[in-house]
Amino acid sequence: MPLPDDRSPKRGEELVPPEAVLLVNPVEPEFKGEVDDKYQYSNENKDLKVHGWISSKSETDPPMGFWGELVKCPAATARIGLKNEAKALAALKNHSEAERRRRERINGHFATLRGLVPSTEKMFLSAHYAGEDIVLKLQPNEPWKKVFGPTFFYLNKTLLDSEDPLDLWEDAKYQMTKEVQSWPYDFPASEDFQKSNQRGSVSGTLLVRDRCLFDEDIFAEGAYIGLAPPGDAGSWQRECKGYQFWTRADFEGNFSIDNIRSGDYNLYAWVPGFIGEYWSNVVLTITPDPNPKYINKLYVNHPDKFRQYGLWERYADLYPNEDLIYTVGVSDFSQDWFFAQVTRKNDDGSYRGTTWQIKFDLDEVKASGIYKLRLALASAHFAELQVRVNDQKQNPPLFTTGVIGKDYAIARHGIHGLYWLFNIDVPGLLLKEKDNTIHLTQTIATDPLAPFHGIMYDYIRLEAPNPSLPE
Repeated sequence: MPLPDDRSPKRGEELVPPEAVLLVNPVEPEFKGEVDDKYQYSNENKDLKVHGWISSKSETDPPMGFWGELVKCPAATARIGLKNEAKALAALKNHSEAERRRRERINGHFATLRGLVPSTEKMFLSAHYAGEDIVLKLQPNEPWKKVFGPTFFYLNKTLLDSEDPLDLWEDAKYQMTKEVQSWPYDFPASEDFQKSNQRGSVSGTLLVRDRCLFDEDIFAEGAYIGLAPPGDAGSWQRECKGYQFWTRADFEGNFSIDNIRSGDYNLYAWVPGFIGEYWSNVVLTITPDPNPKYINKLYVNHPDKFRQYGLWERYADLYPNEDLIYTVGVSDFSQDWFFAQVTRKNDDGSYRGTTWQIKFDLDEVKASGIYKLRLALASAHFAELQVRVNDQKQNPPLFTTGVIGKDYAIARHGIHGLYWLFNIDVPGLLLKEKDNTIHLTQTIATDPLAPFHGIMYDYIRLEAPNPSLPE
C-alpha cells in the first residue's frame, strides 16, 4: 500500500476533498496514478466486523496483527466489532478506520503513523455521513449519561517460520465470533453497564402491505428492524442520546433482538425494495426476567413465571419514577398492569405505599345518579386500599377497605388468596365528561414485611346508573 511519504507535496497532488491525494511520484512506482483516500475504506456499521492491518515480516520479528476499535499504529489499524447499541445511526451509518480520528489534516495522521509509539483514538459520536443533525445537543442543565464500550483490542502474531501472514486475519475473525457470543460482558463494574440478566428481548413478524403490487400481505424478507428511543418515523436516524438495537428479518419476516437494555423504545423498520418505512408509536417497555440470583430453572420458559422469587422487587424497576397509570382503551392489561399493587422501596431502605391511577373518558355524566365501582380482589396481605375519584388528596377518601388480608400470597408465589369483593357507590357529582381518574392507594408499608404488603386485583368495573330505575 502507499507509504506516508507518498502523500507529501513532492510525491502527491492534493485533490478535493484534501483527504484524497493523487500519487504522482510514489516511493513504490506500482502505485503511480492511484488516488489514496481514507474514505475509500469506509463501511456500514452493520458490516464492520473485523478490520485491520498486519505488519510486514522482518528477519527478527514475525508478522503481527493489531485488532481492535479503530487503531492506528505502524503495525496495524483494525477493528473487532461487537454490538452497535451505543452508536448513532447504528444500523446504517458509514464508518471508516479514520472516521473517528480528530478532524485534522490527513498528513497529521500519517505523522502519527510514522511515530515510534503506536496510538489509538476513538470518537464515540461523529457527524461523518450525517452532518450536524447527528451532533449531540444538550440543553442547559440537561442531564445525560450513556455507556460506550467496553472496547475490545486483540493482538496476534505468527511464528517466524509461518508461510502465510493471513492466518492472523482468519484468527481475528474467529476471535470476533467469540467476542460477539460473550456480549454483553459480565466483568464491567459500572452499574450503568447492564449485564445480560438486566436486559430483555423482543421478537415478532413483519409483513408488507402494498395494494399496488400485491393483493395480500407479504413477508418482509430482509427487513431492517430496530428498537430506538420513542420518536417519529425516521427519528432513529438523528437519535444519538440513547441506545439502538437492530437486526434483519428472515425470509418469512420473523425477527428477534436479544440483550436489549431495559427502557422504553419504539419499533422502527424498513424493507429493501419498498418505499417508506415502518414506525410503531406504541411504547415498548423492555424489562429483564426475574433476578437470576434467585431464579428457579423449573419455571424458565414456563407459563408459571409468577413462581419466580423476587417479582415484587420488579415494580420499582418497571415504574422507577412514578406509580402505575392505566388508560382504558389504550393500555393492555396483559402488559401494562403489574401483577400486584405492592410497596415501593425508598433509597434509605424503607418502604412506602403506592397509588395506581385508572384513567378513562365518559361521553356523558349523570350528575344526580349513583355509579357503582366494583373491586374484586384476588389477594390481600396487611393492606389498606383507599379509593378516590378525580382528587388524589381527597380526605377522607371516598372509600377504604380498612386493614385486610393475611394470606401472604405475594411472598409465597401465589396468584390468589382469599377473595374479596367491594361494591362502592360513586356519586355522579364526582365524575365529569371526558377525562376522569380513579386513584387506588395501598397505604401500609410496615417493616420488616413491607415488601409483601399489597393487593392482587381480579376484576375492576365501573357501572353507570341503571336507566330504567328512578334517579
